[in-house]
Amino acid sequence: MSPVVLAQHVTKWYGPRRAVTDVSFAIEQGEIVGLLGPNGSGKSTIFRMLTGYLVPTSGNIEVAGHDVVADSLAVRRTLSYVPEDAPLYDHMTVAEFLRFMANIKGLRSAAAKSAVDAAAERLDLTPVMTLLTGKLSRGFRQRVSIAQALLGDPKVLVLDEPTSGLDPHQVIAVRDLIRSLAGRHTVVLASHILPEIEKIASRVMILLDGALLTNDAMKDAEGRLLLRVSAAASEEAVRGAVTAVAGVHSIAVNPDSGAEPGHYLIDAERRPSVAADIVVALVAAGIAVSEVTERRPDLEYVFLELTRRPARAAA
Repeated sequence: MSPVVLAQHVTKWYGPRRAVTDVSFAIEQGEIVGLLGPNGSGKSTIFRMLTGYLVPTSGNIEVAGHDVVADSLAVRRTLSYVPEDAPLYDHMTVAEFLRFMANIKGLRSAAAKSAVDAAAERLDLTPVMTLLTGKLSRGFRQRVSIAQALLGDPKVLVLDEPTSGLDPHQVIAVRDLIRSLAGRHTVVLASHILPEIEKIASRVMILLDGALLTNDAMKDAEGRLLLRVSAAASEEAVRGAVTAVAGVHSIAVNPDSGAEPGHYLIDAERRPSVAADIVVALVAAGIAVSEVTERRPDLEYVFLELTRRPARAAA
């Protein structure tokens, strides 16, 4: 089966500035894919090209088999987009706005009413249907934006910061909603809240300076292990002792330890004897070890490790 979303060697220039560099990825039907990156990494530019708002400088993007440039109208019938600060018509009530958007998407009469009622119920909008959208809180405005995106049953949903401005109960509700869309819909979303992405997405892609660092951050981390090590020695001494151990990828001061010295994070290959080998190497170098604990790298660690790596390489 062909991917629902396919990007091939996509580059975007804004005058003399290159915002996206040779990005390629494929997204299958029913996936929920998170797109992460620091501010200015190119996430919004990719979303705008994916939805037809911007034209790639080079490369091509297809959605449901339609080229976003050559067949942009077909793409827009297949896809719904919710930008971070989605504009609403402030002079309309929520009900009027949703009916208007349903009509734009080709729904009429009973079909429009049924779709609007279903979206309103799903996003818990029934209490505010008679209010002007301009009078809504940020959280309700966000929910109205997501509700209009669901009208017309789009194959692909593109959500930029979908939980922005929501209170904790609303965040949980939107998270559950997005997860419920998997299978029937394909969802691509960006968020700065890494734990939310980790809970929602089936796959996470990471961007930095317009370049795609990984198509599946957590899969890349599956064979890795993080060791928290407390050792009575300097970082240089620990590094010198441990670097030669097979499977050790990196050594750094544990950022969770604050200013307290002697606490390190060792990123290593996941194998049965790696922790023991590291302790043996440290003790052989005359370094006392008081603690060794294991954990799997979470998305926050993988994200920071990948986005810091180019800066370390340039230093």
